[in-house]
Amino acid sequence: MRYSQLFTTTLRDAPRTSEGVNQELLVRAGFVRQLTSGVYSMLPLGNRVIQKISALVREEMDLAGGQEVTMPVIQPADIWETKPANGGPSRAESVDTLFHLEDRKGRAMVLGPTHEEIATLLAQEFIRSYRDLPRLIYQIQVKLRDEPRPRGGLLRTREFLMKDLYSFDADAAGMDKSYQRMYEAYHAIFRRCGLRFIAIQADSGAIGGKDSQEFIALTDAGEDDAVQCTNCGYAANTEKAEFVREELAGEAEAALTEVYTPACKTISDLVAFLNVPVAKTIKVVCYGSGDKLYKLYMVVIRGDLEVNEVKLFSALRQVDVQVSDLHLATAEELQHAGIIPGFTSPIGKGPEIFILADTSLKTGNNFVAGANRVDYHLKNANYPRDFRIDAWGDVAGAYDGARCVQCGSRLHTLRGSELGHIFKIGSRYSDLFGATFLDTQGNEQPLLMACYGMGIHRMMAIAVEQFHDEKGIIWPFGIAPYQLALVGLDLDKGENGQIAEQLYRDLHAAGVEVLFDDRAESAGVKFNDADLIGLPLRAVLSKRSIKNGGIELKLRSQKESRIVPLAEAVSVILAEIQQGYAHQES
Repeated sequence: MRYSQLFTTTLRDAPRTSEGVNQELLVRAGFVRQLTSGVYSMLPLGNRVIQKISALVREEMDLAGGQEVTMPVIQPADIWETKPANGGPSRAESVDTLFHLEDRKGRAMVLGPTHEEIATLLAQEFIRSYRDLPRLIYQIQVKLRDEPRPRGGLLRTREFLMKDLYSFDADAAGMDKSYQRMYEAYHAIFRRCGLRFIAIQADSGAIGGKDSQEFIALTDAGEDDAVQCTNCGYAANTEKAEFVREELAGEAEAALTEVYTPACKTISDLVAFLNVPVAKTIKVVCYGSGDKLYKLYMVVIRGDLEVNEVKLFSALRQVDVQVSDLHLATAEELQHAGIIPGFTSPIGKGPEIFILADTSLKTGNNFVAGANRVDYHLKNANYPRDFRIDAWGDVAGAYDGARCVQCGSRLHTLRGSELGHIFKIGSRYSDLFGATFLDTQGNEQPLLMACYGMGIHRMMAIAVEQFHDEKGIIWPFGIAPYQLALVGLDLDKGENGQIAEQLYRDLHAAGVEVLFDDRAESAGVKFNDADLIGLPLRAVLSKRSIKNGGIELKLRSQKESRIVPLAEAVSVILAEIQQGYAHQES
């Protein structure tokens, strides 16, 4: 490709509304342009990166037994509004980022953020018998989500490209095999893309499911917090991570005593005023909901820990409490339930309030808790003597220094961004839509499903976050839009132009992907643009390089270049490219 014909331009300055490194560099280098919040156009350079990533993904999905389909973006809303037999919320009620619209006949439609429902309906039609299993279907498709706060450049957008694969199996053993094949395929894809990543345990979110793992790229710009044990390798998203809670020694139960605690509305204020260990206090967080089954959901946890809301959702699901629109209780909701903010506790609460306790309260006693009146707390609060608990669960967020649940060593926090997510759903959607097959005995059984998502646009953004310097992007070979930047200088002097043109043709004939900068620009402009765009290999042909014996060749990541004889240029460049691919996949 000749730079003079390229449909893009570079920018000297960062966009005024920069949302991070990936957006700044992708816009400045001419890969993308933002249309509106969370919506981007892919320019030719950006589109080539996306095509490279998509090709790698297709190769590995096909190798693992996947068959590519294309499912519709626009979907009837009633599919999303189908409720499970147990009376729980529909997917439309669980997913708050759906784009809604009506067709000209007034029929409610949605723009699909994901395709579990459609995939299940297809499986229902085409899978009849155990002989038809397993089946794996996938697509690389545009998804749309009405994100309230698109952010992080291309890390969280309203319109994005995603690979989603759905596996269907006859039994749990078959589902495990499909899951393992995808697990290995994901590793292969991310390695081939040159990304730094780890696999961690994760929550399945609104889609639901059992076993669940995220692949996260390690980057400070990430939106995900995770913990990892450097001793045994255990790693999990903080929304899923288990850890060993400090066990408190039991004491003889003392009498419940009210104490004056003026203006002590927070745990830190209370601990300082009463001079008690923070682990000997009870923290309360109240939530409202859209279902109105209870006036409030009260979460009680030891004072030295924090409530993780994703864990809270999961804990409620595990005890069959179906909640929609769970949110921190408003002032109105607190007042309606008789809650005194900063001074409340589970003591004296009636059945209209659902009380969920973290397992941290299973050890220790004689806690300090709110007295349910302003400026007063209670000492020596004990379960079950003084208050009831409707359900127990793991709702505490893991933290740096917590003890590993597997080996007892310390956990360390990591910052990353999600590349992909795989999880087993089981028969949830099969039960919802009656997707069954006949087993070996002729009996009807539900299909078992697992889902495998991967953000294509995110992978491009994450690569930029991981591989850049103060001058611009440094693309890994596997996903670079072109392999080589051929920078031609002094093209109007002597035979330089003719030599550069011949080298460009020879490289093209040898299969090298070349971006040839043939513009009538200064050396400084060309070098700055080459560094900004970040192709992994750069060759400079100039009057000086020819005088010195050939071309100047260097990796984008290197400081110094070397002279390569013109007669050997093509073979040396091919060898560098081959070595670059091998190095990034090692």
